[in-house]
Amino acid sequence: MLANDAASAALGIRAIELGDGTAKLAMTVSGRMVNGHGIGHGGYVFLLADTAFACACNRHGSVTVAAQAEIDFIAPVHEGDELVAEAVERVRFGRSGIYDITVRRGAEVVAEFRGRSRTLKPNGADPAPEG
Repeated sequence: MLANDAASAALGIRAIELGDGTAKLAMTVSGRMVNGHGIGHGGYVFLLADTAFACACNRHGSVTVAAQAEIDFIAPVHEGDELVAEAVERVRFGRSGIYDITVRRGAEVVAEFRGRSRTLKPNGADPAPEG
């Protein structure tokens, strides 16, 4: 999946380690990722964490997508920072899962992300909601 992810490739996101229900990815904050306050735009930090989430939840073989995600920004990031996002599967139940992703700059935690996944049916689509 990551090999076909044009958005992540354009940002230089690279895999460090991939496993069943886990992923560790890295990205360097470029000058194009800095916002008007001179710090890394949170959207890019979210995107890195979301990509690690996607890699972790798609390692089981079925097409899995995000159902919900949230992020807590702990510390600002800056141009030149090397960020590492580490995703860990917490639980899978039915076609759903919960994943925690920690984004670090070295040993410092800069963001915590939680994603909830949904595995699609074999035809690639969930049925329309009832009601």
